[in-house]
Amino acid sequence: MSKPKKGKIVMIVAIGLMCFILMTIMFMQFKIVNQTDITSIETMRKSELTTELASWKQKYEETNAKFEETQDTLNDYRNSEKSSTESQKLLNEELDKINLILGKTDVEGQGVTITIKDVTEEAATDVSSIKADDLLTIVNALKLAGAEAISVNDQRIVNTSDIVYINNSFIKVNQQRILSPYVIKAIGNSAYLESALIGNGGYADELKQLGHDISIQKENRIKINKYEGELDTKYMN
Repeated sequence: MSKPKKGKIVMIVAIGLMCFILMTIMFMQFKIVNQTDITSIETMRKSELTTELASWKQKYEETNAKFEETQDTLNDYRNSEKSSTESQKLLNEELDKINLILGKTDVEGQGVTITIKDVTEEAATDVSSIKADDLLTIVNALKLAGAEAISVNDQRIVNTSDIVYINNSFIKVNQQRILSPYVIKAIGNSAYLESALIGNGGYADELKQLGHDISIQKENRIKINKYEGELDTKYMN
């Protein structure tokens, strides 16, 4: 929790001093009443006593009014402070949700891990190397299956992510070069995510039929790191 601002501290001290001063005045007035010479009061005329009583009554009412006013001020401050704290809490919760959606928060949950090993130059095979389009097809299939978070070689996939093939030689994700093996992690219902890639024309099955080494592992807990780049926009304001 953040420290109270200087203005709030000053307000608390001022209200406390005000309460102390008002209580001191009331005690002083009661003390004066107790110390009043009873004999002199007895010798006062009725009119003088009435006037004196009215004066003390007025002073008491004024002091009591000041005290109640101070109490109301304190209550207003407490309510305002409570409301401010609750508002800040709600704001923080909304910010956390936004960061989660934008991929700016590390997340954990059940899901699947897909590992694809590219062919090596030494291997005598006609199997073509994995392209950016292959990874993009898998990522889109996972999204359609309800994946809540996806990463490729620990690069978090967000709305502005790019998966591109550079010079027909290597793949970049989020402007970062990645190398085989390609590890795609996805958080979501693991059964749905797996079924989106295998069987009934799933793309993982297609890659296997083409001779690629690809495996899918369902897991109870997967960690996907947050997106480290800047979420800049050029044309929206």
